[in-house]
Amino acid sequence: MSYTKYGEFVRVLRIKHHEVMGDMAEILGASLPFISAVENGRKNVPAEWVAKLVEHYHLSSKERAELEEAIEESRAQYKIDSKKAGNAQRKAVLAFARAFDEMDDDTAIKILELLSKKEDTSK
Repeated sequence: MSYTKYGEFVRVLRIKHHEVMGDMAEILGASLPFISAVENGRKNVPAEWVAKLVEHYHLSSKERAELEEAIEESRAQYKIDSKKAGNAQRKAVLAFARAFDEMDDDTAIKILELLSKKEDTSK
């Protein structure tokens, strides 16, 4: 079974605090199957969980940042609001979505490099 960055992060928290998944389910107000699905990447982490985890485990600002980064890296789905997008932008989003499942790492790296260059010139 593969675990997400978020799943690894919260497992370490539970171990450090001598808790089990059932304890976390109670803290977060969620069922065990949902907690498991989130930790394994089948569901996104609900936004309200961050504050609950920070409060219960007394996370420092550094630990909160690590938690938020782990959550972002573990997202199962992303939503793009295209209301303000132009026609070319919408076509690009659709083309990317269609090609995503078959995209290899080299292509993804090239896209990242292209986007990084665009960010650098806009600063």
